[in-house]
Amino acid sequence: MTLRILRWLGIATLVIGYPLLAHYTNESAQNGNLGALVAIAPVLLIALVLAWSSPRRFIMLGALLLSCVALWAGWPALEQHFALVYWLQNVGMQLILFMAFGRTLLAGQQPLCTRFAAALYAPLTPQHELYARQVTVAWTLFFAAMVLTSTGLFFLAPLVIWSFFANFLTLPLVALMFITEYWVRRRVLPEMRDTHILDAVRAYGSTASRFR
Repeated sequence: MTLRILRWLGIATLVIGYPLLAHYTNESAQNGNLGALVAIAPVLLIALVLAWSSPRRFIMLGALLLSCVALWAGWPALEQHFALVYWLQNVGMQLILFMAFGRTLLAGQQPLCTRFAAALYAPLTPQHELYARQVTVAWTLFFAAMVLTSTGLFFLAPLVIWSFFANFLTLPLVALMFITEYWVRRRVLPEMRDTHILDAVRAYGSTASRFR
């Protein structure tokens, strides 16, 4: 129990603390060194985890070490343009999600939200299948809008405004999308009124291992 509490406290600290620190570094041009460190830290951490888990661990760790040397050599440039790394992280994640939902709308593919729904409520009624497809379209458009908004603010607005959007509005907007979809689902599909708002999370967990 104590380890579980500590783990959730650590996750909460990361979810709250990292955006605060990232926004702080974007507020002033004097934070170049700290900004570069904060911006590149998640990339290096993910790369380290992937390298350590790779069957070719030592080769991947060696490649990561060489990448760190290259980063060190180009550190002055990174200090001047660390905000670009923040933007690439934000837009990159939104693009991945956009493609994850969007590609399942192609001919011959099962819409992603239909896959989630089937994991919990199979067999689906035709009305539920139609609704799930429409929800997949909605999420695809949502992430496309997030990419366009983030990109527009980054290149056309002051950095601090983009930073506020990226660090403090991204997750709340995703949560609002979940809540809105749940509210609409209860009205479009009356038989689903007894479902919980976190059912989508459980559905994702049950299908993620099979998603390609």
